[in-house]
Amino acid sequence: MRLRSGVFASSCLLVEALGVALFFRGFFPVPVRSVPRREARGDSPAEPAPPGPAAGMVSNWTKIPPPLFKKVVIVLIDALRDDFVFGSKGKQFMPYTTQVVEKGTSYSFIAEAKPPTVTMPRIKALMTGSIPGFIDVIVNLNSPALLDDNLIWQAKTAGKRIIFYGDDTWVKLFPKHFVEYDGTTSFFVSDFTEVDDNVTRHLDRVLKREDWDLLILHYLGLDHIGHVTGPNSPLVGPKLHEMDNILKKIHISLLSKEEASLPNLLVVCGDHGMSETGSHGGSSEGEVYTPLLFISSAFEKRSGPLTQPEIVQQTDLASTLAVGLGLPISRNSVGNLILPVVGGKTMREQLRFVHLNGFQLSRLLQENTPAYEKDPGYEHFKVAEKSHGNWIKLYLEGNNSEILLNLGKKVLKQYLEALKTLSSSLSKQVAQYDMYSMMVLLLLLLSVPKALSSRAEFEVPLSPPLFSLLFYLMCLMLCAVHVIVCTSTESLCYFCSMSWLTAVGVMMLISALMCGILSAIAKIFENSRLPLKNPVVSSSSWSEVDVLILAGTIGHVLSLGASSFIEEEHQTWYFLITTLCLVLCQELCRNNLLLKDCDPQHSTTVKQNFDSTGEASECKNIDIPAAGNQKMGKATSSAEFVKGSDKWISLASPWIILTCCRLLRSLNQTGVQWAHRPDFGHWLTSSEHKSELSFLAAVSLLMIFFLVQRRCSLVSKIAMALGLLGVYSYRAAIGNIIFPWKHDSKDISKGITEARFVYVFVLGIVFTGTKDLLKSQVISADSSVKSTGLWEVYSGLVLLAALLFRPHNLPVLVFCLLIQTMMTKYIWRPLKFDAAQITIMHYWFGQAFFYFQGNSNGIATVDVSAGFVGLEGYVEIAAIFLTAFATYAGPLLWAIHLLCYLSSEVSRNSAAVGHGCFCYALMRSIPVAIYIVLVTGLRYHLFIWSVFSPKLLYEGVHVFITAAICLFFTAMDQNHSHRVQD
Repeated sequence: MRLRSGVFASSCLLVEALGVALFFRGFFPVPVRSVPRREARGDSPAEPAPPGPAAGMVSNWTKIPPPLFKKVVIVLIDALRDDFVFGSKGKQFMPYTTQVVEKGTSYSFIAEAKPPTVTMPRIKALMTGSIPGFIDVIVNLNSPALLDDNLIWQAKTAGKRIIFYGDDTWVKLFPKHFVEYDGTTSFFVSDFTEVDDNVTRHLDRVLKREDWDLLILHYLGLDHIGHVTGPNSPLVGPKLHEMDNILKKIHISLLSKEEASLPNLLVVCGDHGMSETGSHGGSSEGEVYTPLLFISSAFEKRSGPLTQPEIVQQTDLASTLAVGLGLPISRNSVGNLILPVVGGKTMREQLRFVHLNGFQLSRLLQENTPAYEKDPGYEHFKVAEKSHGNWIKLYLEGNNSEILLNLGKKVLKQYLEALKTLSSSLSKQVAQYDMYSMMVLLLLLLSVPKALSSRAEFEVPLSPPLFSLLFYLMCLMLCAVHVIVCTSTESLCYFCSMSWLTAVGVMMLISALMCGILSAIAKIFENSRLPLKNPVVSSSSWSEVDVLILAGTIGHVLSLGASSFIEEEHQTWYFLITTLCLVLCQELCRNNLLLKDCDPQHSTTVKQNFDSTGEASECKNIDIPAAGNQKMGKATSSAEFVKGSDKWISLASPWIILTCCRLLRSLNQTGVQWAHRPDFGHWLTSSEHKSELSFLAAVSLLMIFFLVQRRCSLVSKIAMALGLLGVYSYRAAIGNIIFPWKHDSKDISKGITEARFVYVFVLGIVFTGTKDLLKSQVISADSSVKSTGLWEVYSGLVLLAALLFRPHNLPVLVFCLLIQTMMTKYIWRPLKFDAAQITIMHYWFGQAFFYFQGNSNGIATVDVSAGFVGLEGYVEIAAIFLTAFATYAGPLLWAIHLLCYLSSEVSRNSAAVGHGCFCYALMRSIPVAIYIVLVTGLRYHLFIWSVFSPKLLYEGVHVFITAAICLFFTAMDQNHSHRVQD
């Protein structure tokens, strides 16, 4: 079956996207699990029995210890960093909390959260004590019910009455668990006030009541402020002061209602922190360190100098609260009891608490590790349990001497060491990899010579493999392997959970792909034996651009195996485009300054070579414009080459582009090593420089209009002008910038009307362009109408990007358009590069602009606020689309510009768009395929979850976006089939 290269590349990319999705399902971890939740409430273990002759002395303490606190209030402040409480901001804006921490009856800790630091996985960690899987960062947008054993379920089963107000993620995770609740959406990040007022308005009423045991409050305002304005925003201080007043109200109320029997407990914590840009999801100190406060009259009043809070794990809270509420510890918890919280109890009670924790951890280890007896943590626990039995013997004998106290302290120390080791062992086993999944890139690589030919077609060896003996043998072999794996393995994989019909379909697809690859390889070997008709052409030399493209691609792929290169990948792309500009400068100098001094007979020789090359192209499948025009046509076209002032602009264009790139590097610090350093973007977004930011935004919007409007219709020009005016009005409405006649920002709104005003013009421009495209595809094959339609679609996407970008990032869009304009007019057209070279240059600049936006390979740099521009509430599909577009705007705009450029070049081979689609798919497929192999080999690497996995998520999403782009390329290349000569 004969396919055009664009169609073939799109098909391969869709199959690869399916493969990446399957790989995600197999790669991302399934956390260690115990028995199902319905079986979790078993009998608690008794105290260890005394050894030897005293074995008959059995303790009668076999039940869960009674609760230590009557009422517990958990105040979770989203994105509360540790320095917001323990640092200078805490002293300034949270005076009451600071006083309680320094001189009150409280214990202060710094809780360390594990990546990914997003809300839903952190709530799971807090309530189950387990480490959620990394894929939870995706399902964070739509949280399903939590079925694992957890603190909320244990409390409900024990008859405790739970009330919740705040982030509706809790309501989704724990449906029908709360006797009263009021959920607020966590994703409408433009709301700083109402989202917290909806929680606080219930406080006065509920604190007066006695019909509850556990009250949970989840405040979102601080997190929203961080997303939109960052941790150094002037809005952070008032929000912290608001939280301080709320904590004061709750604490005073709890103290006033305490009874002599049991005290009350107030817990203050954060689910995660925030980075220096205000986002979260990564593993920087600001994101993983959160304060954890236990405030109760049961604790001793603090005295002496304040010390640095001890670092504990966020998962330790579940075990500690379970003991405090008199509940069983969650079966899947890997957390340790925070001992100071129960330090006021008797030695027997303390030993009982740590023994229950150790027993739970050792049982979880037994259920997940075959050779658990050899684990150091398990051995330490058994030693401590034996010493505990000796202590019970002395206690039951009535020994109250100093020996009993010292032995008790020794046993407690042994238990704590065992708990620490057990928790560490379980945390390392958090992932059970489902490795039975994946395959494609080889087909793309094998098809390169055919797909880049003048016909842009590829012979897919489909029919022979489907009817060959090899196909059926491979199907039988894979089905046999599937049966063996799914009937013998202890931990079933994803494919084993599929229906047999689906599994057989997957086996047939894999068999067909394997047979296709083998047939393609055989055909290539068969063709390689044929004699060459023109050895001169086959040995054509490579240009410096070709060498750079090959070396740069290989170098980038190899760099993905090092965590430091992934963290600082932006440096790789900055280096590649800088080197590319220098090579282009050399090419321009050669064509402008050297060729005119060549021998006059040179052009005649070149013309003869060009003719011979054209004759040979039939047998060698060489793209004539690509090979002839680029290699030899440059000299013959020197008379038509850039003249007058354009010549010097052409020579200066690489240096102008280098200057633009250097300015963009100073705008946003990204990566990991230097992300904390101040950049021009931070300077612009500070409240003292709002006037400068407003001026820059206005100038940028004017430049965007000037650079985009030149090829638009009159209606689109008017729509673009009004849309850009709406962009400025939206940013002024939400307080990012100011109008010249309005120097204060007191009247801050959500800007919904202004944003929707812009959306209307975006849709209008895109609709106008789509109408022209349909006209060119269906009614008449007019290339000018098609070119205009593509440019208007591109202009609509530029307007959408201008709306979603933060004001300080608008210069990124300006420089993107400026560089595209300069390269089109002064570099690509004069130098007559072929479609493959231009495609790769577009891809490189698209990757560089991804990082110029301030993105990195960490989840924390995703601008979530872009997903809620113009929305009154959380609309899932719209929020995902807008967030993805804002994140990948750089690569997207360069890809669409590539299609506009190739379609507008009427002098090019009609197969140019197909070539571009194929090369773009290949450039995306190579790093993804190699990276998947690398992360599979590095799956036990120290930085697999903090560095490699976030990058894998970015690559996976980029594959799906690239597949959509290639489908668009293929749709725009439909009329190529009518122009191809047989």
